Amino acid sequence: MRPQVLIIGCGFGGLEAARALRSADVDITVVDKTNHHLFQPLLYQVATAGLSAPSIAAPIRHLFRRQPNVTTLLGEVVAIDAAAQTVTLKDGATLRWDHLIVAAGATHSYFGRDDWAPHAPGLKTLDDAFEIRRRVLMAFEAAEREDEPAKRAALLQFVVVGGGPTGVELAGTFAEIARHTLPGEFRRIDPRQARVLLVEGGTRVLQAMPEPLSERAREQLTALGVEVMLNARVTGIDAEGLDVTTAAGPERLQSRCVVWAAGVAASPLGRALAAATGCTLDRAGRVVVEPDVSVKGHPHLQVIGDLAAAQSHAPGKEPKPVPGVSPGAKQMGRCAAANIKRQLRGEATQAFRYADYGNLATIGRHSAVVDLGTPAGALRFSGYPAWLFWLFAHVYFLIGFRNRFVVLMDWAWAYWTHDRNARVVAGGINAASPASEAAAPVRPPAR
Repeated sequence: MRPQVLIIGCGFGGLEAARALRSADVDITVVDKTNHHLFQPLLYQVATAGLSAPSIAAPIRHLFRRQPNVTTLLGEVVAIDAAAQTVTLKDGATLRWDHLIVAAGATHSYFGRDDWAPHAPGLKTLDDAFEIRRRVLMAFEAAEREDEPAKRAALLQFVVVGGGPTGVELAGTFAEIARHTLPGEFRRIDPRQARVLLVEGGTRVLQAMPEPLSERAREQLTALGVEVMLNARVTGIDAEGLDVTTAAGPERLQSRCVVWAAGVAASPLGRALAAATGCTLDRAGRVVVEPDVSVKGHPHLQVIGDLAAAQSHAPGKEPKPVPGVSPGAKQMGRCAAANIKRQLRGEATQAFRYADYGNLATIGRHSAVVDLGTPAGALRFSGYPAWLFWLFAHVYFLIGFRNRFVVLMDWAWAYWTHDRNARVVAGGINAASPASEAAAPVRPPAR
């Protein structure tokens, strides 16, 4: 039998690893708990009705249809036996492996307050995006039915917790929806009166970027109509809103639509790996890997992507932590595949080196910030040129020509019309928690 390579997860890292083993003399099994690969950088566009799900997701089986050494399985891995070199799926089935690549990704972290999750969904999956989109659109529907000013104001107050790229993108797009997409569609409310708040516990938004770009992002958010609250620590979230503490003291924010973008935790498989191998986990639950992204004492078991606490080992330089971004996951996937090939040839593995191409984030229409690393030094710019660069960079990295074409056409239409056509919500009023309490009789608008 040929060596069996098992890849857990088909995100950026898992997909790249499988593709890099296309010509290797191995049999590959890719296991994922969903049937699609998701382009997560554009997931917020689905959550804000800018794109439909198929525009940023592709069936895994379709991606590997021309790679005969890959078998795709739909399943969820719940246990790993490093000694027996097997994994156990949720339905009890077991899979054997000679080389294992764990690319299970990350999930939300509420910093020990998981009771906040029902009131403030995060954004990691298509289901999360559908839920956020439902809550946002149904909040406007509920406000249209509400007569009491205080309750209507709470329905039209949207709060995003966390000033990282996801939080900034969501907040900016919520403001665009309220001010440009929905006006003229309601009779009893003016969507432009909606209030969008971005709550950040630190001193600035986009803290991974240089301070001038962070400040420029804050200015662009303010210009879009977003109220940015810095140094604001969330102390409680419930069905009616959230409590924050600022320099001025505690404050209550009434909101029926809170979105969580503040914390990331590694997949629970990290704990399973620790139990199976004795490996070390960092504070976020990520596996501390060796320079070649393998688990200590287990050279045939590699961890990549958001689940790995990896470092870049460039010659003559101090090791540097690898950021949890898609280029890092892709590069780790290629490194893991290359090291498997070396092991099959009886050669020594090589340390992982991360090429940092920089960071970029979009704030809204004509608004973005870009921080690129070039041989001549850092290239930093913002505004409309940065927005164009962000747009074409994301279109280029989408999987498949059809996805690129569809996204480009959708964005072109939205650019000229401000329309967001992916606004279908399944379930109607019965599925909408904010609207379900708007039981007051509907009165016609005053003429």
